[in-house]
Amino acid sequence: MSGTGVTGIILSGGLGRRMGGVDKGLVQVRGRPMIAHVIERLAPQVDEIVINANQNLDAYAAFGHPVVRDEVPGFAGPLAGLHAGLGAASGDLAVTVPCDSPFLPADLVARMRAALGAADLAVAKTGDRPHPVFCLLHARLRPHLGAFLAAGGRKIDAWYASLAVVEVAFDDEAGAFRNLNTPEDLERA
Repeated sequence: MSGTGVTGIILSGGLGRRMGGVDKGLVQVRGRPMIAHVIERLAPQVDEIVINANQNLDAYAAFGHPVVRDEVPGFAGPLAGLHAGLGAASGDLAVTVPCDSPFLPADLVARMRAALGAADLAVAKTGDRPHPVFCLLHARLRPHLGAFLAAGGRKIDAWYASLAVVEVAFDDEAGAFRNLNTPEDLERA
C-alpha cells in the first residue's frame, strides 16, 4: 500500500463479560461467527484489515488477516486495541469497528472520510449519541494515544477531548451501530 490508504481495525480484544465470558467475535450470528459479518461489510471499504484480539488468536488468524494483541496489559479496553492496530497499519488513515456490530454501514468509511477534513478524527453519531468505537483517524496519532495509555488513560472520551474531532451523522442508518453484547441481543438479531 502506498501509505495513503485506509486500514480497517476490528476490535475484538475484550473479555465478553456481558456475553458470559464468551469471545464475542466468534459467537455465531445467522450461522457464521460475528466477526465474519464485520469483515464482509468492512473489507470493500478499506485497503487492509487488522484484527485486534487477545485470546483465540488462531481462530482469528483463520480469517486471513493479521492479528495483533494489545501492548497494554490487562485487557485495557478499546483504546489499547486501537493502539495495537495502529502499530500494524500501513495506511495514513485507520478506521475502527467493534467485532460485535455485524450490521455496520456499507458506506461508513466513505462518509467519515468525506467529513474528516482537517480534523484528527471522525466519529460516527446517531441522533445525539456518538459511537466512539466507530472512528476514522490519522495513523500519526499513535504516539499521542500511546502517551495517553502510558499515563493510565483508558476512557475514549478523555482521549478525544484533546483532539480535533468531527462527528458524522448516520441517523439514516441508526440500526447499523447496534452492538450484540448479550445473549438477549443475539436472540433479537
